[in-house]
Amino acid sequence: MAFMAVLESDLRALSAEARRRYPAVKDGAEHAILKLRTLSSPSEIAHNDDILRIFLMACEVRTIKLSIIGLSCLQKLISHDAVSPSALREILSTLKDHAEMADEGVQLKTLQTISIIFQSRLHPENEDTMSQALGICLRLLENSRSSDSVRNTAAATFRQAVALIFDRVVLAESLPAGKFGFGSQLSRTSSVTGDVNRSINLTDSLDHESTRGGPPVMRETLTETGKLGLRLLEDLTSLAAGGSAIWLRVNIIQRTFALDILEFILSNYVAVFRTLLPYEQALRRQICSILMTSLRTNAELEGEAGEPSFRRLVLRSVAHIIRLYSSSLITECEVFLSMLLKATFLDLPLWHRILVLEILRGFCVEARTLRILFQNFDMHPKNTNVVEGMVKALARVVSNVQVQESSEESLAAVAGMFSSKAKGIEWSLDNDASNSAVLVASEAHAITLAVEGLLGVVFTVATLTDEAIDVGELESPRCDNDPPAKWSGKTAILCLSMVDSLWLTILDALSLILSRSQGEAIVLEILKGYQAFTQACGILRAVEPLNSFLASLCKFTINFPVETEKRSSGLPSPVSKRSELSVEQRDSIVLTPKNVQALRTLFNIAHRLHNVLGPSWVLVLETLAALDRAIHSPHATTQEVSTPVPKFARELSTQYSDFNILSSLNSQLFESSALMHISAVKSLLSALCQLSHQCMLSTSSGSGPTASQRIGSISFSVERMISILVNNVHRVEPFWDQVVSHFLELADNPNPHLKNMALDALDQSISAVLGSEQFEDYKQSKSLETSQEMEASLNRLMSLECSVISPLKVLYFSTQSVDVRVGSLKILLHVLERYGEKLHYSWPNILELLRYVADVSEKDLVTIGFQNLRVIMNDGLSALPRDCLQVCVDVTGAYSAQKTELNISLTAVGLLWTMTDFIAKGLLNEPFEEKATGVVSTVKLTDSENMEDKKHSFPSNARDRPCYVDDVDFEKLLFSVFSLLQNLGADERPEVRNSAVRTLFQTLGTHGQKLSKSMWEDCLWNYVFPTLNRASFMVATSSKDEWQGKELGTRGGKAVHMLIHHSRNTAQKQWDETLVLVLGGIARILRLFFPFFTSLSNFWSGWESLLQFVENSILNGSKEVALAAINCLQTNVNSHSLKGNMPMPYLISVIDVYELVLKKPSSYSDKVKQEILHGLGEIYVQAKGSFNDVIYTQLIAIIGLAVKKAMITNDNFEMEFGNVPPVLRTILEMLPLLGPTEATSSMWPVLLREFLQYLPRQDTHLQNEDGKIDQARDSPVNYEAPNGTTPISRDKVAASPGSESTAAINAGTPSYIFAEKLVPLLVDLFLQAPTAEKYIVYPEIIQSLGRCMTTRRDNPDSALWRLAVEAFNRVLVDFVLKTTNGGPDSGITKPVRTRIWKEIADVYEIFLVGYCGRALSSNSLSAVVLEADESLEMTILNILGDAVLKLPIDTPMDVVERLVSTLDRCASRTCSLPVETVELMPPHCSRFSLTCLQKLFSLSSYSNEINWNTMRSEVSKISITVLMNRCEYILSRFLTDENGLGEYPLPKARLEEIIYVLQELACLVIHPDVPSVLPLHPCLRTDLAEDKEKHGNRSHLFVLLPSFCELVTSREIRIRELVQVLLRLVSKELWLEKLSLACEKYTSR
Repeated sequence: MAFMAVLESDLRALSAEARRRYPAVKDGAEHAILKLRTLSSPSEIAHNDDILRIFLMACEVRTIKLSIIGLSCLQKLISHDAVSPSALREILSTLKDHAEMADEGVQLKTLQTISIIFQSRLHPENEDTMSQALGICLRLLENSRSSDSVRNTAAATFRQAVALIFDRVVLAESLPAGKFGFGSQLSRTSSVTGDVNRSINLTDSLDHESTRGGPPVMRETLTETGKLGLRLLEDLTSLAAGGSAIWLRVNIIQRTFALDILEFILSNYVAVFRTLLPYEQALRRQICSILMTSLRTNAELEGEAGEPSFRRLVLRSVAHIIRLYSSSLITECEVFLSMLLKATFLDLPLWHRILVLEILRGFCVEARTLRILFQNFDMHPKNTNVVEGMVKALARVVSNVQVQESSEESLAAVAGMFSSKAKGIEWSLDNDASNSAVLVASEAHAITLAVEGLLGVVFTVATLTDEAIDVGELESPRCDNDPPAKWSGKTAILCLSMVDSLWLTILDALSLILSRSQGEAIVLEILKGYQAFTQACGILRAVEPLNSFLASLCKFTINFPVETEKRSSGLPSPVSKRSELSVEQRDSIVLTPKNVQALRTLFNIAHRLHNVLGPSWVLVLETLAALDRAIHSPHATTQEVSTPVPKFARELSTQYSDFNILSSLNSQLFESSALMHISAVKSLLSALCQLSHQCMLSTSSGSGPTASQRIGSISFSVERMISILVNNVHRVEPFWDQVVSHFLELADNPNPHLKNMALDALDQSISAVLGSEQFEDYKQSKSLETSQEMEASLNRLMSLECSVISPLKVLYFSTQSVDVRVGSLKILLHVLERYGEKLHYSWPNILELLRYVADVSEKDLVTIGFQNLRVIMNDGLSALPRDCLQVCVDVTGAYSAQKTELNISLTAVGLLWTMTDFIAKGLLNEPFEEKATGVVSTVKLTDSENMEDKKHSFPSNARDRPCYVDDVDFEKLLFSVFSLLQNLGADERPEVRNSAVRTLFQTLGTHGQKLSKSMWEDCLWNYVFPTLNRASFMVATSSKDEWQGKELGTRGGKAVHMLIHHSRNTAQKQWDETLVLVLGGIARILRLFFPFFTSLSNFWSGWESLLQFVENSILNGSKEVALAAINCLQTNVNSHSLKGNMPMPYLISVIDVYELVLKKPSSYSDKVKQEILHGLGEIYVQAKGSFNDVIYTQLIAIIGLAVKKAMITNDNFEMEFGNVPPVLRTILEMLPLLGPTEATSSMWPVLLREFLQYLPRQDTHLQNEDGKIDQARDSPVNYEAPNGTTPISRDKVAASPGSESTAAINAGTPSYIFAEKLVPLLVDLFLQAPTAEKYIVYPEIIQSLGRCMTTRRDNPDSALWRLAVEAFNRVLVDFVLKTTNGGPDSGITKPVRTRIWKEIADVYEIFLVGYCGRALSSNSLSAVVLEADESLEMTILNILGDAVLKLPIDTPMDVVERLVSTLDRCASRTCSLPVETVELMPPHCSRFSLTCLQKLFSLSSYSNEINWNTMRSEVSKISITVLMNRCEYILSRFLTDENGLGEYPLPKARLEEIIYVLQELACLVIHPDVPSVLPLHPCLRTDLAEDKEKHGNRSHLFVLLPSFCELVTSREIRIRELVQVLLRLVSKELWLEKLSLACEKYTSR
C-alpha cells in the first residue's frame, strides 16, 4: 500500500536525522521499519504499539526537526486510523508539551494534529481529554508569545472543534440534522424587496411548529456527549462574561472571542436550545443575563466592552435570540427589544445607533421574524407593541432629516447609497474623507437603514397579504365574489392589524423622504413600497389607508407651477383635489423622473385594485385627466429634454419616450375594464360622469379651471367612457343607458365643441356595440328553430338593438338644430355602412326617419338622408325585413321625385334598379309545363359581355299568377318599381327621365327571363310601347325654340349664360335624346327575348307599329332618331338571324321597310343611307341561309338602286374631293359580303353584271398603229347556262326592279376612282364563283377589264389601268390553270370557249399593240412609277409567252396566230422605224420590243423538253415562220441602213437588236418536226426529213444563209464575228466542216 511505503519512508528519514545524536531513536526507527514490513494494514499497526512508540520517542527529544517529523507521522497514523484510542492521553500529553515550545512551526503542527484528532475516531469522549485538547488551543490563543498566525490558527481550530462537538451533540441527542437559523447577519441584496424574499426563503426550512410559534417538546436528560457540550457552553459563557473557565482550565481570554463562539452556537444549533432543557436554561439564565448586562447603555462602558466589535457581537447575539428564540423567551426578548428601541433616541455614538438600526432593519426585512414579533407582542394585550415601536423609531430617524443642518447633503448621500445598492456596489467613503463627510455619510447610513426598515415592514405586510390569499383567507382583488363583512383568517387578521397600527407612521415617513429625495433608485424603492402597501390595503378593504396612500401618491405624479401641499387622512374631496391639479394650459409642465415613476406606480395600483377602488376612482381619474392634458399639451416635456418638444415631434419619434409609455399605460388601464366586475365598471363610469359634470358646471358658472382644462377633462371622460364601452361590449346592457344619457346631455350643451364631442362619442359607442361578436350570428339565429334559451337570447338582442338605435331618432326629433340633426343622420349612416346587415327590428323607425327627411327643404339633411338610403339599397336589402320592402321602394321614389338636388334624383333612380335586382331574386325562376301542350318556352339569350348563349326557361300560362315568397308579392313590388320608372320617364328634367328610361329597359333586359307571359304582356302594352308613344309624342309637340343656358353672371352690363351644345339646345332635341334611349332599350329587350315575344299574342301588331315608327323616324325624324330606329331593327335582326330565330316574315318586313325608304325622295342624310346599306349587308351575312333567288334579287336591286342614286347625286363628288362618296364607299365595303350561297349560285351572274355596268364603257373605235380601225366587241351576246337551260340575256338582267334606263346609267357614268375600288372587288368575287357560273360571265369580265386597260392612253396617271392589268392577269391565270389541269369542261359549249379566247386575244392585241412599249404623253410620272409600269408590261408578256402559248391548252389556232402576230407586231417597232426616229424613241420602248422578240425565240426553240406536246409543236411551227420573216427583215434592214449611213454609226438600239438576233439564232434549236414549214429547197427538206437524227436541228439557219453571207462585209466587228459563228454552224449542219489530216488518213485506210 502507498500508506505503508510513505510510513517506511518517514521512518528512514527519522533514522537518518537521529543517527548521530540520538542512537536510541535511530535504533527504534530501524526496528520499526523491520516491524512495519511484517504488517499489512493500518488496523494491524493500531494493535502494535512499536510504530507509535518510535514517533512519540522522537517527539520526546523535543528537537524541532525530530518533533516535526514525529508530529507529521502522528497525523498520518491518526488520519488512517492506525492508532489505538487508548493512546489518546499519551498523544495529548505530548501535544501539550510541544505547545509550550517556542518554535512557530511546531506550534502550528500541534494545532493541526488537534484538529485531526477531533475529526478522527480519537475524538475525545470524556471531560479530561476534551478539556485537555481544547485547553491546548486556548493556551496557544492567549499566549502573548504566540505569533499572529498561531493565534489565528488556534482560534480557527477551537471554532472547528466547537462545531464538531455540537455536531456530535445533535447526533447523540437524535436532534434534526442540519443547522437552522442564520449563521451570520444577512447580506443585503440590491433591493429591500429582495431582502424580504431572501429572508423568507432562508426560513422555509424551520419546522411548522416553530413557524406557528407553538411550545416545543423539551427534554431534561442529556447523554454524555450532551453533557460535554453543556460544560463547554457554560465555560464559554463564563469567559464571555469576563470570568475564568474551570473545566477548560483557562483563566481569561478575550470576551470578544468567547462571545463570537457563543453567537456561532446560538445561530447554528437552534434545535439544541429548543429541545434540550438544560441548554435552554443556560440560554435563559446565563447567556441572556450576560447580554442584558452588556447591552446596558446607562453607564459608561470601559475596556473591551466599549469597543465597537464587542458591541456588534452583543447586538448580533441579541438579534439571533430575538429572531430564533422569541417564542420561548418572551420576557427576555421584550427586554432586549425595549433596550434596542431606547438606544435609537439616546445620546449614543452614531456608530452605536447605526448598529442598532442595522438590527432593527434586519427584523423588518424578515417576514417570519416580524410576523412572530407582532403576534407575540403587538397582538398580545399584556405585551408591549414592539413592532409599532420599531416602526415609530425608524420613522423618527427619518423625520430627523428635517432638523439637521446638513439634511440636503445627507439626502444626497442616501440617494447615492440606494443607487450603489441597486447597481450591486457596496457604498464606501474615500480614505481621505474629512470628518464632516464622515459625519454626513454616517447620518445618511442611519437614514438609509431606517428607510429600508420601513420598506421592509411594507413589503412584509404585502407578502403576508399574498400568503393569506394563497391559503384562502383573503380573496384576490380580481375575484368576482363580494368580500365578507369581516375577515376571519389568522393571517388576514394579522395583516389587517398591522395595517391599522402602522399605516399612518409609515405614510408620514415615506411621503417625507419621497418629497425630499431625487435619486432614481430611492424613488423607485419608495414607490414600490407605496404600491405594495396600497395594494395590501385594497385587498384588506382598508379604505382609509388606501385613500390616504392614493392621495399622497397623486401629489407626486405631476408638477404644476403652483401646488398646494396637503395631506388628508380621509377621502379627499374631488373638488379640493382638482384645485391642486389645476394648471393654466399656457404654463410649462415638466415631468420629472419621480413624476413618471409615480404615475407608473399609480397605473400599477389601479390595474391591481380596479375591482375594489370604488369611490376612490375619483382620485385616480382626476390625476389621469391632468396627465392626459399634459400629454396633449404642446408645452409639456420631460426633465431629460432641455426644451419643450412639440406634440407631433414626440409622436414621430422612433423610440418610446416617457410620454408614449404613459399614454399607453393610460389607455391600457381602461382597456382592462373588461376584467372588472360589473359593479366596478359602474363605479368607474360614475366617477367619469362625476368628473365630466363638475367640469360642465364650472363651464356654466365660469369658476374653477380654465376653459381649455375643462374641455380637456370632459374630453378625457368621454374618451375613457368610450374605451370602457368598447372593451365591455359583451356585457354592455347594465351600463348602456348610463353612458348614452350622458352623451345626449352633452349634445344638448350650447358649446359646439361639446356637441361634436358628444356626437362622435355616440357614433363610436353605437358602432362598438353593433360590431360586437354577439351580433355576428344574429341574422342566422333568427331564421332557425330555436330553443327557449335561444329565444330568450334573441329577445335580449332585440331589446339591445332597439335601445342602441333609438337614441338617434330621439336626438333628431328632440332638437331643432340642423347641425345636431345632420350629426344624428351621419351616425345613422355610419351604422348602416358598417352594421346594416345586423339590424332587424329597427328598420321601421329608420325608414320612417328617412322618409321624413326626403321632404325637408334643407339640402344638407336631404343629402345625408339619401346617403343612408343608398347604403340600405346597395348593401342592406338582404337584411331588410320583407314587410319593409314596399316602404323602402316608396322612400326611394320620394328621393327620386324631390327637387332639391338633381344628383340625388339621378342616383335614386339607379337605386330603383338595385331594388329590381333584389326583387328578381325572389321571383320563381323554375320552368313550369303548360297544362295543355306541355311545352316549355325557351329563349337563348345573348350576353353582350361574353357572347355566350344561355338558355333560360320562360314560364307558361301555368305560372301566370302572383309570386309569393315569405308572404311578399314580388310581382307587385316589381310593377310598383316599373310604375315609378315610367312616371319618372315623363319628368321635366331631361337627366331624370333619361335615367329612368335607361333603368326601366335595363332592368327588363336583365331580369326578363324571370317574367311570365302575362307579366311580359303587361310590360309591353303598359310600359314599353306607351313609353315609346309618349316620347314620340313629346318629340313632335315640344318646342323648337333655342334655350339659353344658366345665367352665370354679367359682363359689361350683359348677362353671361352657360353654353349649351347645339344638339341639346331645344326641348325637342332633349326629347330626341330620350326617344333614342327608348329605342335603345327596345332594341335590348328585342335582342334578348325576341323568340319569346313571337309566341305572345298580338305581338305582330306591336311589331308592325314598331316598323311604322321606324319608317316614320327615318323619313321625318332627326338624324339621331333615325339612326337609333335603324339600330333598333338591326340589332334584333343581327342577333337572331344567324341562329335561325328570326322568322322570314319578320325578316322580309325589315327589308321591305329599307326598300321603301330608299325609293322615296331622300330628305335624310348620307349617314342614314349608310346605316341602311350596312343593315342590308348585315342582314344578308347573318341570314344568307334563308335567302332564295327572289329575295336575293330584291336585295341586289335595292343596292343597285342606291348606287345609281348615289352616282347621279354625287357625280361631281369625286372630282371635287378626290375620293369615293360615303354611300358608294359603304357599298364597296358590303360588296365582298354579297356572294351568293350554294343554294343561290345561279345569282352570281346577276351580282357580277350589276356591278360590271359601273366600269368604264367605250363605244368608239380603237385605232392601231397601222391606221386600221378595229370594232370594239361589246355587242350583246346570249350565253348558255351551264346546265343547258334557257340562256340568260343581259337585257333581262338589266330589267331588274330597281334598274334605270340605259341613258341614265350612261349619263351617270362614274369617274375612275369608283372603278379603281370596284375592279379588285369584282375580280375577287368572280374568282370565288363556281366554275360553271364563271364561264357565263368570263367574256364580259375580260371585255370590261380590257376597257379599263385602254384608259392608259387618256389617263396614264390613273391607277385604274394598272389594277385592270393585274386583275386581267389573275383572271387569265385562273382560266389557263383550270383549263390545263382539268381540261375542257364538258358542261361548257365550244362557242362559249371560243368567245372567251376571242376576247382574250382582243385584249392582248389592243393593249399590247396600242398601249404598251410606247412613248407616253404624261411627264408627271416618276422613275419609280415608270419602272413599275414597265414591270407590269413585262408581266403581261410573260404570262402570254410562258403560260398562254406554252401550256397544253385547247386554244383555237386562229387565236394562236393572232397572239403570235401580236408579239411580232410589238417586236417590229425598233426595226421598222427610220434610223432618225429610232434615236428619239425612249429606252423602255426598245426594251419592250426586244422582249417581244425574245418571246418569239422562246416559242420557237426546243431543248428536249419532256412536256412537249402537240399544241406546243403547232405553236412552234407558227412562231418559227413569223420569227424567220422578222429576222430576215431585221438583217436586210440593217444592211440597207448601214450602207445608207456610210461612215455614220447605227443607233445603239439597232445594234443591240441585231446582235441579240444573231446570238439567239446561234443558240436556237428547233424541233425536228418544225423544218417542214420552213421555206427550204425540196431536196434539202427531203434530206432533213429522212435523216432527222444526223442533223443538229438548226435548219432554220439555211433560210437566213444568204443574209449571213451579205453581213460578212459589215463594218461592225461584233457583227462579223457573230456571222462567222453562224456560218460555221451552217457548215456543221451541212457536214461541210474541215477534217484533220490524221482523220483523212484513218478514213482512207
